[in-house]
Order: sequence, then structure tokens, then C-alpha cells
Amino acid sequence: MKLNHLLACLTPQMDVPSLEIAEITENSRVCHANALFVCVEGFRADGHLYAANAYENGCRAFVSQKALSLPDDAFVLQVSNTRIALSRLACHFYGHPSHQLSVIGITGTKGKTTIACMLRQILDQNEIPCGYIGSNGIEFADKKIETRNTTPDAITLQKNLRSMVDAGCQAAILEVSSQALMQERVHGMRFCGGVFTNLFSDHIGEGEHKNFQDYMRCKQRLFAEFDMETMVYNCTDAHASDMLNNATARKKISCAIHAPADYCARDLLPERSENHLGMAFQLIHCDEQVNFQLPLIGNGNVWNGLLAATVARECFGIPLDKSAHVLKHVEIDGRSQIIPLEYGKLAVIDYAHNGERLRQLLQYLRDFQPNRLIALFGSVGERTELRRHELGEAAATHADLCILTSDNPGREDPQKILNEIAEAVSKHHTPFVCIVDREEAIRYAIDIMERGDILVLAGKGHESYQLIGTEKIPFSERDILLSYEKSTV
Repeated sequence: MKLNHLLACLTPQMDVPSLEIAEITENSRVCHANALFVCVEGFRADGHLYAANAYENGCRAFVSQKALSLPDDAFVLQVSNTRIALSRLACHFYGHPSHQLSVIGITGTKGKTTIACMLRQILDQNEIPCGYIGSNGIEFADKKIETRNTTPDAITLQKNLRSMVDAGCQAAILEVSSQALMQERVHGMRFCGGVFTNLFSDHIGEGEHKNFQDYMRCKQRLFAEFDMETMVYNCTDAHASDMLNNATARKKISCAIHAPADYCARDLLPERSENHLGMAFQLIHCDEQVNFQLPLIGNGNVWNGLLAATVARECFGIPLDKSAHVLKHVEIDGRSQIIPLEYGKLAVIDYAHNGERLRQLLQYLRDFQPNRLIALFGSVGERTELRRHELGEAAATHADLCILTSDNPGREDPQKILNEIAEAVSKHHTPFVCIVDREEAIRYAIDIMERGDILVLAGKGHESYQLIGTEKIPFSERDILLSYEKSTV
């Protein structure tokens, strides 16, 4: 695409050279003669400082929000916000793929991934080819791509939406994080529908949100700034009215459990066998009543199933009984993922990585009357210490035994992280052990389990690696559980 055509989405009147542009990037290391370098100011690095490096690599086209000191043959367009500019450019460069897909954006503190994966499976199995972008990566057709963030950067996002269109997808389900909204990664996109799950205090601290109000305002933007047809929301959440405030959707569809709503779930019942945990419920819409069974645990997953089935009905016209058929066999990698072990013991792998989510998960598992409830968890490095105390409090209050271990310590001392979690746990009478090596901790947990015990492996979920230092080391909790179980039989 010619530079003048590309930049027309930002400044149609400006005299721009007709340089051929083959790539947009914010990474100076991959710049070349046909690249457009967008200088983005991030938390750890300012792209403006790397413009000279991009120039040395052959780049001659730049978009910045600060003055750049470059040779005269460099073309520089200065704008007020390069994050917004980057998203607009990416949308334009890839031909606005969100206009060719029915895109559903899901936001909230908990449930985004599970709802997205449920909805994608419902659509795919009802002949609506669908792509997914979120915490579990990017998936469409037969492709699966790992991502670093829940919602990728604007370039990665638009590039993969374009690939979905080219692969024949008709819909895309997108987890929209508060960080993505704050950093304008979805600016310029078209959403046909949006989902609000719930809101709890999370992602507050250095490098994230400055306070809860800022976190909430970013979530609100999905419903206030994008002209969507349908908004599906949890009407019993304490912050539902905040999400509805300034919402632009023409249809606002409410969902609830045991409360008046457009779609309501009732008669929730936990189900357990030696190798299975699940939930049954009835979904009511007008005069229609449909029975659902989920191979997942807890009221939270009833919420997820309720919201997914509602979106499928309201945005795609899929009958509730067809959604029920799909969800009876749904599989969500790393979300309440149940692994049967020998002798009536069960392991549950879940991405629960904050205090509220872990507390709720453990409370749900209590409904299945385990012999003992064992919580194995840690906390990520280089993040807020408040989360570590909340995790320790939740586990000590609701588990029978806590096994503290590493999560993704990164460049932080893992023992220091465990000590901070242990400080919260030790205020209670719940026994705990600290084992820094996570694989060793998992093996220890299996060795001490008794018939009827439930082991919760919290925090890693779907992740196939452990971040230690700056290195991603291959690591699969599911593989460790299954391989160790076989080796000890």
C-alpha cells in the first residue's frame, strides 16, 4: 500500500510521498525500507527513543507524537496520540476485517475466556465458522497461535482478523481486556455485540490501572464508544448500572441467576461421580425452558453458559436447545479443567490468579464435598504484592491444605514471592508447605492425596510454559499430572 493512501486515514489533506509500505510496526528492530514505524510510548520503553535505530535499519516513514531528530529524507507525521493512530492504521492496512465479521467483544473481570470458548464452539458446531482471540491465544480454522496479552496489539489483532476473513470465518469472539481499551488496541473496530460478565478489583498497581475507578472506566468504554447492535450483560452485578451508563447498543439484554431478567438460570445443581464434576441448570427465556448440563464446576460457569447461550440466540439466532447440546460436551483448556486421577482422586486446573477468583473456585468445589480440598498456587512476579496477600487469604480460608509454589516469577526471586503469600496464609490455622519448584510441588501433592481429595492447581491454567527470568520454559500441568500418575501406578 502506498504511504499516501495509508496515511489518508489519519490526515487526508497532507502532502505525503508515495512510498510503498509493506509493513506497519512499533518495533524498530524489524524495520526496513518499506516499513512504517509508529513511535508508541509504553510503560517500560518509549518508541520515540528508537526512531533513529529504525532509520538506520532503512525505515524512512514515521508516525510520532513528539518531535523526532532525523535526517531530511525521513518523512514524519506528528499526531496527538500514536496509540490511536496505530490502531487506525492497522485497521486500514488490513482492509477493516471487523467490518466483514460478526465480532463479539467480551469484557469483565472473570469469565471472558470461558464464555468466548463456549460461544466459539456453539457457533462452529452450528455452521458459523468462528475465530477466537483471547487469553488462550488465537484460534481459527486449524490454526492456533500463542499470544502474550489477552487482547493483542493492534497490528497482531487486525492481521489475524484479516486471516480469519480469508480463511472463511463469519464471526470472531474477542476477549477485550481493560488494558486493551486503555491502550486503544481495539480503536476503530466494529463490534456487532458486547458482553459484560462482572467487575471486581483486579489489575490495579504499577504498570496496570492506578485505581478501581480507572479500571472500571476502561471496561465501560467497550459499551459507550463502539456502535454495537446488542449488549448482553449480567444485570445482578454491582456495577451493571455503570456499564449501562452511556451504553450505545440498540438492544440491551439482561441475564441473571434466580432473578428477573430476559434470560434467567435457575435450579442449579452440582453433579459428581468418581471421575466427573459438573453443573446442571435450567435456562428460562420468555415461555421457553431448556435444561443444560455442563462438564464444568460452580455457579460461575453457569453464568458463563448462560451468557454464551444468550449471545448465540440474540446475535446469531441459534436456538437454546442447540446451545445446550454443544455445552454438554464443551472443553475449555485450563478453565475448571478436570483431570481424573487414580482411586477417586480429582485434579482441577484453573487459571484463577487473583484472590477473588481463587476464593470463588474453592467455594464452588466445597459443594462437591471433597475429603480434603488442597490448593496449589503461587503468584506472578513483577506485579502488585496486594494480589499475593489476597491469594493467600483466599486459600487459607477455604482450603484444607495450601501448597505454595512458583507461578511465573520472571525476574523476581520466587522464594520472596512465596514468603509474601505465606505471610497471609500463616495468619490462619490452615497447614501449608512451600516448594519453589512447581513440578516438584505437583508431584508432592499427588503423593499425599487420598481417595475423595480434590487438588486445585491455580494460576497457570492453559499456559504451556513457565516464565523464569526472561526465559519461557515449556511447562504443562496436565502433562505432569498424567505422566506422574502413570509412573506411580
